[in-house]
Amino acid sequence: MKHNFDEENNRLGTYCTQWDYIQDRFNKKDLIPFSISDTDFKVPLPVYEKINEVLKHQIYGYSRWNHKDYKGSIANYYKNKFKCDVNEEGILYSPSVMYSVSLLIRLLSEKEEKVATFNPMYDAFFNVIRENKRTLVTIPLHEEKGHFYFDCDEFEKLIKSCKVFILCSPHNPTGKVFKEEELKFIIETCKKYNVKIISDEIHSDIVFDGYKHIPVLSYYSNYEGLYLVSSGSKTFNYPGLIGSYAIVQDKKTYDGFLHQTRTKDFLNSVSILGMYATMVSYNQCDYYVRDLVKYVDINMEYVKNFIQKNFDDIKFTKPEGTYLAWIDCRNTPFSSEEIQDALVNVGGVGIMKGEVYGGNKYLRLNCGCTLSKLKVGMERFKKSFDYLYNLEK
Repeated sequence: MKHNFDEENNRLGTYCTQWDYIQDRFNKKDLIPFSISDTDFKVPLPVYEKINEVLKHQIYGYSRWNHKDYKGSIANYYKNKFKCDVNEEGILYSPSVMYSVSLLIRLLSEKEEKVATFNPMYDAFFNVIRENKRTLVTIPLHEEKGHFYFDCDEFEKLIKSCKVFILCSPHNPTGKVFKEEELKFIIETCKKYNVKIISDEIHSDIVFDGYKHIPVLSYYSNYEGLYLVSSGSKTFNYPGLIGSYAIVQDKKTYDGFLHQTRTKDFLNSVSILGMYATMVSYNQCDYYVRDLVKYVDINMEYVKNFIQKNFDDIKFTKPEGTYLAWIDCRNTPFSSEEIQDALVNVGGVGIMKGEVYGGNKYLRLNCGCTLSKLKVGMERFKKSFDYLYNLEK
């Protein structure tokens, strides 16, 4: 089976956050968006067919997630794709990954205690730490020739006073895929200081040739303070169907998670469409993942070549994973505000500014779209910077 990722899909008029509500992020309507990280691609055909079958039943009553079909699809996916053994009994349903992160922070730490994450980082990580009244500690990711790394001494110095470390693997926004030696160091250091690790692995399917995603739970036998949260929603593009999962293998935290969802937040019934989408995509849609990764890689190659051809002081190195391009504008003579103003008001394009994620004078461009849309977007990108350079003359 093949999926046509070149198909143009009009998302306007569907209450789409990225397209219909672009003004909320950029204060202007009618921009071409490359912003929030969902894709413009249709879901896999088996998912669509199963959802239609469920809809035709015309009864959408309270439904259970706590059964082997759901949990087994997730466990089997990790075993088959990542050679990672997951205990089905540790799998929990959650409405979203960030709900799971927020709840786990509260279960694993107390107010005012320190919770660490890398910087730059997906901005929701900063917010979820602060809003839960924890003390945010940021550990710098350093850049060398377009690739990102952390300093081991710096990591240990900053992590040892923390209760929790939140990892994003692969990393949003830089696209870094953590190497085996890096993960081992992170886990061993956190174990040394009894720091729990919550790993958001929602981008784990989108990893390019030469790199390999390793789930943190591959090291669970070495350290039991590991918690994985994820969803098929980024890969297969069904966040609107609602549903994610947490893998929590220690009984105390598992019971605490379940108690909160059942008796305090009353999330007793699963989103039936999200549940079926997860099961079908994890059981039947490896072909979609394979084709998606190839397509996004072509998009990234286009962005790289376009920037190399047209700019001397803008840098872009293809990421190791994710469909997010992290573009380095630090050598340009323009401020971040000037760049954003030109993109929006001259180019008519919505690209997220790096400062949102802690990256000064970077841009985060979502390449989860057709190549034809990306080509239009990059021409508008060039038009924006041409305008700025002409002002300099």
